[in-house]
Amino acid sequence: MSEPAAAAAPDNDLAALARGGRINFLGFLLRLAARLPFLFIAGRMYGAEALGRFAYAVLVVEFVAQLATLGLKRGLAQQLSKTDKPHVCVTYDALLVALMAAVLGMAILFAFPRIMFPNSEIYGLEWLLPVAVLALAWSDVMLAALAYRHDVGATVRARAIVEPWTISIAALAFAFISKRDGLIFAYALSMIGALIASAIPFFRTYGRAAGWRPNPSESWNLARRYMPVAAADTVEWASRRIDLAILGLFATPALVGIYYVAQNVASLPSKLKTSFDPILGPVISRSLEDGDRVGVARQIRQVGFWVIAAQAAVALALGIPGEGVMGLVGPVFVAGTAALIFLLGAEVIAATATTSEAALIYVARHRNMMLSLAMLALQAVLTVALILLFRRLGWPPAWQATAPAVALCLALAFAAVTKARLAGKLLGAPVSGWRWPLIWAAAAAIAVGQLTHFMPEWLQLSFGAPLILASFGLIIWLKGFGPEDRLLFKMKKKDIAVDLPAPGTSGQAPR
Repeated sequence: MSEPAAAAAPDNDLAALARGGRINFLGFLLRLAARLPFLFIAGRMYGAEALGRFAYAVLVVEFVAQLATLGLKRGLAQQLSKTDKPHVCVTYDALLVALMAAVLGMAILFAFPRIMFPNSEIYGLEWLLPVAVLALAWSDVMLAALAYRHDVGATVRARAIVEPWTISIAALAFAFISKRDGLIFAYALSMIGALIASAIPFFRTYGRAAGWRPNPSESWNLARRYMPVAAADTVEWASRRIDLAILGLFATPALVGIYYVAQNVASLPSKLKTSFDPILGPVISRSLEDGDRVGVARQIRQVGFWVIAAQAAVALALGIPGEGVMGLVGPVFVAGTAALIFLLGAEVIAATATTSEAALIYVARHRNMMLSLAMLALQAVLTVALILLFRRLGWPPAWQATAPAVALCLALAFAAVTKARLAGKLLGAPVSGWRWPLIWAAAAAIAVGQLTHFMPEWLQLSFGAPLILASFGLIIWLKGFGPEDRLLFKMKKKDIAVDLPAPGTSGQAPR
């Protein structure tokens, strides 16, 4: 690599990350605009009990789909950057791996549908829900392949437009047909819609697999190679679901439904981080191929700050008027406000762990997996212990339902510290994105939020929440942002010159 090219590489990497961040922040806003109508429709038209039944079924289906991707959502970028095979053949190998794993998972769910519906009768077409496993797994692999070509817009269209709007519109339509199963049918349709929205740009970009032949042994080697990454992905996913699963063992379906709504609202900020994964993975894998570990730490630190700042701003905007946010779904859901606040805090705490993990899956896959498993075990133990403690103290059921959220905060704090320390040690530079201006920005947002408490709820949401975001953003812009941070807002698409191999060609990833 020539000296000018070497000097320009870090700037191009940051530019790529900045562009991905801008596009995905737009995706977050679109996802927010679509997710809230779905929660409103589900809460008002179906009720908490139907939501609880739906939540558990989706929990099982998404768990199986997560396993079926076998770590390829993040591992595919590394595979493409190292292979000498045509990239189109590598992506088809990945799709074959996901197909085999998905078919196995679907067969289990078809044979034992009671796994999805343990506390309710099964009749009608609910048993068809496992088809969503293949749709979700293939969509994830296709979007990962597109992200390697820096096509982040495909992820935004599939995950932030097609999927959430399909489930919202379908849930509204099915409410007049079957309030028992409408949410489940709507979810299946949204997964199929997301698959179609992923497949169209995938085939347009990669084309037909000329010369590709299925090779089961090579596919198995690919799956085995990314088992540690798959385990880390599954553990991260499970850390956001095990609380709901355990709560279902101790609480009524209605409380599970209330917690599910709080969980869905709180998970919106997490999309800000996960939406960086498609562009962060290829950037990190290329830097590691160049031996630039300090550069990787710099990239992690930069994205970490962006993610922490964005998640903290959204958490404050949703948490301060939390009663109003939960009340939008229905009066009964206001009981989940405390859980919502803890879950929002957990997402901010998680930012350091998840951005550190973006590097650890490449440089210390097995140690990262062990830390993830330790975090999940700690979360499970704390969840059960706190539920039993709150019950012993005689607290109301709604207060007991906050225990899983508190346990999640504590477990994620453990993961944030341990993973950041390990990543910093292996990369030779700190990776934490924490900066003190975040405290000042949060203080300003909280002060503004306290003033909005005197407003009616509808005004808190329509005027107060944007004002909280604006006050946080102003302080961060003035006190927290440096020149590199402003790339997130100033860099344009034409400023990023990345020479990508043409569809169907082989070779190394662009450097």
